[in-house]
Amino acid sequence: MSQFLHNRTTLLLLISLLVLIVVILPWFGAPQFLFQNTPFSLAKAKWRNYTLPQAASFVAKNGTVIVCTVSHPFLPFLNNWLISITMQKHQDQVLVIAEDYVTLYTVNQKWPGHAVLVPPAPDSPTAQNYGSKGFFNLTSRRPRHLLQLLELGYNVMYNDVDMVWLKDPFPYMKGNHDVYFSDDWTTVKPLDHSHDLEKGQLPNICSCMIYMRPTSGGKLVMKKWIEELEAETMKTNDQPGFNRALMKTAGQVDLYLLPQAAFPTGGLYFENKTWVEETKGMHAIVHNNYIVGFKEKLKRFHDFGLWLVDDHAKESPLGRL
Repeated sequence: MSQFLHNRTTLLLLISLLVLIVVILPWFGAPQFLFQNTPFSLAKAKWRNYTLPQAASFVAKNGTVIVCTVSHPFLPFLNNWLISITMQKHQDQVLVIAEDYVTLYTVNQKWPGHAVLVPPAPDSPTAQNYGSKGFFNLTSRRPRHLLQLLELGYNVMYNDVDMVWLKDPFPYMKGNHDVYFSDDWTTVKPLDHSHDLEKGQLPNICSCMIYMRPTSGGKLVMKKWIEELEAETMKTNDQPGFNRALMKTAGQVDLYLLPQAAFPTGGLYFENKTWVEETKGMHAIVHNNYIVGFKEKLKRFHDFGLWLVDDHAKESPLGRL
């Protein structure tokens, strides 16, 4: 009988110790030595110390990096964007600049080396809508990341993740211009429209899709963009600052406006059925803008057959999230 009680007491002590370690200690800040050598914690430490130069060197192909910035609420959109890039055989060049540690660990667990976090991370538990202060805080970090990549000597293709590639966009980056970008106006342009900025007025260029070469001109635009954002009084979004930077550097930098038919704004592609039919087969990258809200963007992609995750998740480097 005493042996039974002894065994029972020992078992209860072991169970109590297990509950203490697994359930209670984390709430009170468990000593780091208890967990610091687990495989998961070692992997997290590795990615916390992973730098932008290391990541760019890992993913770059032919001197080019495809970059996006993402916070964890937008991981589904990242996956959709990645599937479309995979269909064009460019996924190996993608570098995800994570704006929180959840994104950093999630991407690198499934796709090692393709995500990096540039501290400090402006962690946010919810999706940030266009025009909000949180949205500005995220996007205003973007030109600093892009400038650093240019200074490392890479060509940089930047995309927002609410975009879908329908064709390979790189053949459109012809010539040796410093910065390539797309118009955000919904007014239909002639197919042979000028590739120069209109003189005498502030343009409406989208900061969502930019291709840059590591030239003095490309770097100058990014530096001027940073200056414009620092001087902002209305912290809503980074696009006006980008447009002012383009205007102020236009005489010093070789700028190139991409064809509207290949890089349409969402306000044109999703709203003008006649134009879409007339330019069928010409579209390279479609941007799901001119609409606010995570659910609204998701529904629009579904409605237009551009939500690829449901049928093509296996084609994503991240699989099904």
